[in-house]
Amino acid sequence: MRSSRAGWSVAGLIAGYAGLAASYCMAMVLTTRDAPVTAIAERIIRLTPGPVVERAIKVLGHWDKPFLLLVILLGAGAAFAWAGLLARRSWWAPVIVYGVLALVGAAAVRWQPRGATIDLLPVAVGFATWLVCLSLLTEPLRRLAAAPEPAPGSAPPAGTEHTRRTFLLRAGLILGASVAAGGVGRVVGRGRRHVEEARRLLRLPGVTEPTLPPGVRLDVEGITPWATRAEDFYRIDTAFVVPAIEPVDWRVRIHGLVEREVVLTYQQLINRRMTQAWITLNCVSNEVGGDLIGNAWWSGVRLADLLEEAGVQPGADAVLQTSEDGWTCGTPLSVLTDSRDAMLAVAMNGRPLPIEHGFPVRTIVPGLYGYVSACKWVVDIEVTRFADIEAYWTQRGWAEKGPVKIASRIDVPRGGGEIATGGARVAGVAWAQHTGIQAVEVSVDDGPWQRAALGTVPSSDTWVQWAATLDLAPGDHVLAVRAIDAHGETQTGEEHGTVPDGATGWHRIKVTAVEPDEDEEG
Repeated sequence: MRSSRAGWSVAGLIAGYAGLAASYCMAMVLTTRDAPVTAIAERIIRLTPGPVVERAIKVLGHWDKPFLLLVILLGAGAAFAWAGLLARRSWWAPVIVYGVLALVGAAAVRWQPRGATIDLLPVAVGFATWLVCLSLLTEPLRRLAAAPEPAPGSAPPAGTEHTRRTFLLRAGLILGASVAAGGVGRVVGRGRRHVEEARRLLRLPGVTEPTLPPGVRLDVEGITPWATRAEDFYRIDTAFVVPAIEPVDWRVRIHGLVEREVVLTYQQLINRRMTQAWITLNCVSNEVGGDLIGNAWWSGVRLADLLEEAGVQPGADAVLQTSEDGWTCGTPLSVLTDSRDAMLAVAMNGRPLPIEHGFPVRTIVPGLYGYVSACKWVVDIEVTRFADIEAYWTQRGWAEKGPVKIASRIDVPRGGGEIATGGARVAGVAWAQHTGIQAVEVSVDDGPWQRAALGTVPSSDTWVQWAATLDLAPGDHVLAVRAIDAHGETQTGEEHGTVPDGATGWHRIKVTAVEPDEDEEG
């Protein structure tokens, strides 16, 4: 009775995924930031061309990273199954396959920012687990393969059923141990729990609860809230595993073209005078009419004061910010030293930053897209020149500087919906951070532009709600919106994609105007 090819493939798969579970468990126990699989995923993200990343964000949204992880696991599974098949003919062939996979994992781990030699231990544990488990699973398969074929109609050779049970028992035990290892890793190794507890217990001097300024909200049902809750705030970053940093471990270094290097601990930072402001942030990947934008109450220390303390040298025109996970952005020095509230933020909406939004410290710069300004988990600020640096997204085709463009969006009614023919309310938001909006106009079927009413704003760094009342004939219509900034510049209707420096065009929606029901009117 000979063992089947499927049995060898299954042995390879079980051994392979057992190795991944063991490496994950070891990485978590050591509080290594990334297990080998996630390190590979982050390396893929960093090496992927910008247009491909942009397309993935558009198609998959926040599922882009789970999808990438699934692809990696499926690819690894194919390699594991192949290694199992190779074990039928030689013991050394699967060792080569596992060795190549281990080298890939080791390289990805070592390439991680602040990678250390100890981070390779999970890779070594995974490699050893592969070899041991494959040996345990293939030993009974070799005995089955060596057993003589029974004569037609006769019973299988003695011991065959026992050998099969041995294989199944070992496979079950290894699978169970793999699940347990994954569970242990999640329970004992997740530093995030400690960081969440530290965050919960923080009391930040000078940080106050947000209070909505009068008049910012318009009374229109369905309009986007003027203030965005932290849990609703958009999130775009390259971190496959969100960095979990204890406040006591955080440092920021300000260096480069400065007279004196400045290094601050978290406690030293929060002991300084706090600046607080409503600031709207939006992503350069935001399509016309998109929702990658939010407005929050940010608290932090002004970067202008810190840079003045460091003493910027003549000739510097840029700051290269680096996140704990290695992501970089190049920011014009001028926007960090002028009157705007560019800050090292420690709080969002009156609470310490959520981990996903940069805890313990991130950068906030009004008027620029996030890819050149909003560095989460910031740990390094180098004063430099644009001629001497190339940041993460500029390496991938985005523009060197990213001032926010005038934009507006229709929230009410929704595209494809119905609207009343008489007294129909149309509303939404408009923004031109650090410039401000002076007017919003609405057009029906490419007709004349009609002015909308605007809510008030506390500064030019936030978006503004707008609303208009329209009288429409029954039937289908196309509504369009455009904004005019505080300098009198009108939002362009020319349609352009997000690359290289933000999308342009008017947000248009199709609606159907219907006569109000008489019972509802009465």
